[in-house]
Formats: sequence, C-alpha cells, structure tokens
Amino acid sequence: MPTRHDIRNVAIVAHVDHGKTTIVDAMLKQAGAFAAHQQLDDRMMDSNDLEREKGITILAKNTAVKYHPKDGGAPITINIIDTPGHADFGGEVERGLSMVDAVVLLVDASEGPLPQTRFVLRKALQQRKPVILCINKTDRPDSRIDEVVNETYDLFLDLDADEDQIEFPIVYACGRDGVASLTKPEDGTVPADSDNLEPFFSTILEHVPAPSYEEDAPLQAHVTNLDADNFLGRIALLRVEQGELRKGQTVAWIKRDGTISNVRITELMMTEALTRKPAEVAGPGDICAVAGIPDIMIGETLADPENPIALPLITVDQPAISMVIGTNTSPLVGRGGTGKGADAKSAVKDRKVTARQVKDRLDRELIGNVSLRVLDTERPDAWEVQGRGELALAILVEQMRREGFELTIGKPQVVTKEVDGKVHEPVERLTVDVPEEHMGAVTQLMGVRKGRMDNMSNHGSGWVRMEFVVPSRGLIGFRTEFLTQTRGTGIAHSIHEGHEPWFGPLQTRNNGSLVADRAGSVTGFAMTNLQERGVLFVDPGTEVYEGMIVGENSRSDDMDVNITKEKKLTNMRSSSADSFEAIVPPRKLSLEQSLEFCRDDECVEVTPEAVRIRKVVLDQKERGRSASRAKNG
Repeated sequence: MPTRHDIRNVAIVAHVDHGKTTIVDAMLKQAGAFAAHQQLDDRMMDSNDLEREKGITILAKNTAVKYHPKDGGAPITINIIDTPGHADFGGEVERGLSMVDAVVLLVDASEGPLPQTRFVLRKALQQRKPVILCINKTDRPDSRIDEVVNETYDLFLDLDADEDQIEFPIVYACGRDGVASLTKPEDGTVPADSDNLEPFFSTILEHVPAPSYEEDAPLQAHVTNLDADNFLGRIALLRVEQGELRKGQTVAWIKRDGTISNVRITELMMTEALTRKPAEVAGPGDICAVAGIPDIMIGETLADPENPIALPLITVDQPAISMVIGTNTSPLVGRGGTGKGADAKSAVKDRKVTARQVKDRLDRELIGNVSLRVLDTERPDAWEVQGRGELALAILVEQMRREGFELTIGKPQVVTKEVDGKVHEPVERLTVDVPEEHMGAVTQLMGVRKGRMDNMSNHGSGWVRMEFVVPSRGLIGFRTEFLTQTRGTGIAHSIHEGHEPWFGPLQTRNNGSLVADRAGSVTGFAMTNLQERGVLFVDPGTEVYEGMIVGENSRSDDMDVNITKEKKLTNMRSSSADSFEAIVPPRKLSLEQSLEFCRDDECVEVTPEAVRIRKVVLDQKERGRSASRAKNG
C-alpha cells in the first residue's frame, strides 16, 4: 500500500492540567510557525474564553506544524489534535482520535496516571492506535519519574493492551521550557542533554505511522468537527481517507440516515499553525476544512459521486447526567442584575427569554456536540438535556448565559437504564489525593454516598491516594463538601465506570434552606438577625422574591425568613439602642456550586448578571400544603 511520508497525524491526550496545550505551544514556536515580531499568548490553543478562565481544554482543536528535519530532507507536516483531558468532554476525544494515526500520552512526572488518563488511553487502545509516552513536568520538585513510568505500564496491563502496544517509546520533557530528551533526567530537573524539542519531533516521525491509501481509490472523507464563519457559513473539518478533494469539485454527501445528495465544495482550506489558508487540493491523510454544505453533520461522509462508499459513523458513550433546561419563570425575568426594571433596560435589550430562542440554541448545540441529547418534556418551555457529566452541562449553561439567555435549570439527575428488569444507574471511579490527616473525613463522606473503596496507596510523602467506586448521584454536590472537609487541600477526579444496580436512597445534603417569604430588597438589619441561623448567600441591597433561597439553614429543614425587614426608626435616642454588629460576608456560589446545592424541589435561575437558587413552587402556602399532603400520604 502506498504511503504519504510528508505528513503525520497525531493526537495529544492526557489528564486535565498535565500540560498538553503548553507543549503544543512550544512545538509551534520551535517549528517556526510564528514571525519573530509576533506577540504570543500562553496556551494559544485555548481560544475560548471559558477555556482560558477555567484552565482546561473543552473543544478538540487541530493545528499543523511544518517540521524541517535536521538532515535537510523535505519538510514534513505534523497535524496535532489537542484534545480535552476531562471525561465530561469525551465526545471531543473520540472525534479527535478518529482523525489521527497515533497518540502522544502525556503524564505528569509527579501526579502519574490519573482517572482521565485511563479514560483517554482506553479510547486510544480500543482504536488500536500506537502510543508514545511523554513524561512531562520533570522539573517539578516532587517528581518521581521511575514510579510514574511503572504506574503507566501497570495502567496499560490493566487496560488489556497487547505486546505491540506496551512496547512504547518514552520521551522526558519540560513543556514550559520547550525541552525534551530520550534520556531520563534526575527527579526534579530539566533534561540536561537537550535544549529543544528535537528528540520529541524525531520520536513522532519515527513512531507515528504515515497515512496509507489505495491508489486510484474513490474519494472518501470523514466529517469529524464543525465550525462556522461569518462569510462562508458552516465549515466542516474532515480527514481525507482515500482519493483527492479539490476546490470546486462536486462530491456525494452521504448523510446519517443513508441518503445521498450531490454538493459542490465552494471553499477548501488547510491549517497552517493556528490559521486556515485556502488550498486547491487535499490528499489522503490530510486534515482540511470545506465550505458550501450548510446542513452537514459530524460523522457523515463525502465520497465520489460515481462510487459513493460511506465511512462508519462516529459512536460516543451514552450520557450519564441530565438536567431540565427551560425559560426563566421567576418574577425578575428580563429585569437585569439588580431586578430594578427602569435603570436596567439598556442592559437587557438583547435578552433572550422566549422558549423558541432557547430551543433554537439547544438545537444549534446538538450540531457540533455529539455527546449531547435534547429530549422533550411535558412542558412546552422546558427540555431535558443529557450529557456526559455535570461539568459538560454547566459549561453549556455558562455559554448560553454569556450569550444573553435567561434560563431555569433543574437539579442534575442521573440517566438510568433497565437491565434484565432491574434499574441500573451510572457509577464513577473516583480517585482522591488527600493529606493523611483528612483520610477519615473523606472515608466518612464517601460512606454516606454509598462509595466503595477499591484501592488505597501511600507514597510516603504524607499524602494518600484512594480509589472509590461510587454512584454518579453521590458525586452531585460532593466537590464543595469535599473541599470543605479537606480544607481546600484535597484533589478529586472521577471517570465513568459503567452501570450497576440501583444503590438505594442517598441523603447527600443535611442542611435545609433559608427561603425568602416576600419580595423586596435585602437589608443589613435583617441579615444581622438571620446570620446566626445559617450561612447567607446574598448581599445587602439585593432584590429578592418569595420562594428565592437566600442562605443555607444550620438545621435540616427549610425555614421561611423575612430578609427584607427594616429597623423601626423613632425620634428618641439612647446610648444603648444602637448596637453595631458586623455582617458576616455572604458565601458567593458559582453556577456549578449552585447546581450542586439544589435539592429535588429546588432549581437554579440563571441570567447574564446573576445566578439565583429558588424553590420550584414559589408560593409559601402552596409548598406547605404539598408538604403536608406528602407527609400524610
């Protein structure tokens, strides 16, 4: 079979924050992708605002590096796919792997293989991709290179890798400094026998197979991602498997349902560094972008009109978590962050509050996000959105909120399935790193959530690593409590582990809510009297409404409170009347923390300016009647 030796396609996979994007930056700089005068940012591949804020990769992105071999041979194009390290964005990982011929597995020299490392490696081994191991961050003072290499071998054996897959080359790197070596450095040091990434480039060229193809085979190109352009409309990113794709060519578009229609490629582009440049032709193994097909979807095939042969559709894991997303139904809908209508009108002109706008936006998200499902509910203004995990759904809500949408979000639920007549629920494998003194608190926390300890190891550094198998339900609301119990020192990562029979009822949140019993503005006087009842979430002057949750009760039941109460003023003065008591600063909850905090009868109101937690039923009397009916059966 002929091969193309001028091209290599490789994906970089790793756990969150092990340095994928940083090492891609260094590869781009050293391959001369940028002019000397260009001002460069850190983490250039993280182009999305949310990616930069959270420090994680959310969308799989591709870049191309032109590498000039040191022996003076012809330049070689290395297409690099930077994939997310978080299992919640697994749909992006699966798409990324479908575009490449090998993977670089990046592992932190101190933390070693973690749950998401297992997740992305399992995907790569299932697809029979060769693996190059890169031990990154060798300069960390707590690095333990030999142990991490052995743990990685254990992980390969655990995932049933065959002999060919286990014989992987190892590169040692410090991505931040742009240095790599094939010789193991001392723990805590940068590789000394190299001052660039040349050994890394040469290992990729040697061990990543060049794309092979059949001569004179009809065109086959697989759509792996979608993008949009203001002038060109929808852009399909695809890998050419066989044949050639040319600008202006008429091709057969094989849709998901098997129907075929002929379309014309109006624009063809190839990636160079971080920009797309017009091209005339793309051959086997090339990753390119085409425009001119407005309704094309991920997983579809472009083929030869004379002999159309479809490629297999991209399959992704089933969703594990669902949330109901609907229009905002609170009394403050469309009234800005303050709740005062008149002075916020200018800020809320482009507010999106109708059911049609929300549904259109969710349908648009389905086009590019293969791991998402949107189902109808009994209400015409709410939809059940299913995804891989809480983070993936929270990211979607955060994006919609920044676009001007006002939404009501229900408590996250797990997606169950029936096996042999019994209900099965998704379970997660949770890996926890904590200082030894917090071990008991974490074990107790997991016991309440029906967690089963599978493994425990002590590296002798004062830290313990524990592995639990726990129902996905038990992890909703776990992170905030976990950080409180470990005083912010614990590190927890989880990964989907399949389905197991229903674990039974779980009581995860022990405290009730403080619920506002009337509309108005929060006063400092009322807050002073209420802060001994629990932890408050609101500042003085905040607009509240009946049924809005303003704090967490110190007891297990809910309490209706008047947080708008004002001090009665008289014209009499006395030396003892004015008691000055400091207001404890309120606890500000992020969107993810608000979703975790919710109980079954609560939901989250999300607007561009504010995130509020509220009762599903706002009326206090109606809630009381429902509670008594439930109590008396």
